[in-house]
Amino acid sequence: MFETSLTWNDVLFLLQGAGTTLSITFWAVLGGTALGMLFGLIRASAPWWLNLPVGFVLDILRSVPLLIQFVLANSFKSILKLNVSAFTVGCVVLALYTAAYCAEIVRGGILAVPPTTRRAARSLGMTYTQDLTNIVFPIALRVALPSWIGLTLGVMKDTALVLWIGIVELLRSSQIIVTRIQEPLFVLSIAGLIYFLMSFPIARLGARLEKRWREND
Repeated sequence: MFETSLTWNDVLFLLQGAGTTLSITFWAVLGGTALGMLFGLIRASAPWWLNLPVGFVLDILRSVPLLIQFVLANSFKSILKLNVSAFTVGCVVLALYTAAYCAEIVRGGILAVPPTTRRAARSLGMTYTQDLTNIVFPIALRVALPSWIGLTLGVMKDTALVLWIGIVELLRSSQIIVTRIQEPLFVLSIAGLIYFLMSFPIARLGARLEKRWREND
């Protein structure tokens, strides 16, 4: 008969870690999406003297492993004696990392809009802003949504790396429990199930939006 030393308090500890994971994911995706939209617009339509340095910085953020970015940011915080929590550091680093990838998703969505469509909008008397808001963004959103959903799910899993800067999220909380009760398979299975329960609604929401848009076409 199966027996376990896992207690209800351990389950609550895992759920608390899951809450931290969701919080970091929310702020990272929110900030990263906002910055990604700005950077993506710059990458798609700005002059070279602005496009080039922005692209260079984004390439650095995409190229350097996320774990190194976490460790470096946390180290600089200590060296500069900044009164910033590890949670804030984790959110900021992950938001910038998200923005670097989101910018390319947005750029791809914007460039997917046919130039003839944009010229037709301008010929009708639309301003540049009206062209973006009424023509480009609605079309680009449909193109970018699947990739953005995948990015969001990836960010949720990448939050596990914040344990290296002292944040107790879902994976770290499961490791603490495993160390105490020595039941890695059972505890990590529960942690994996919680990750799935957090990720599945996001994936289904994206699929539902895509289906609704196809029905309206």
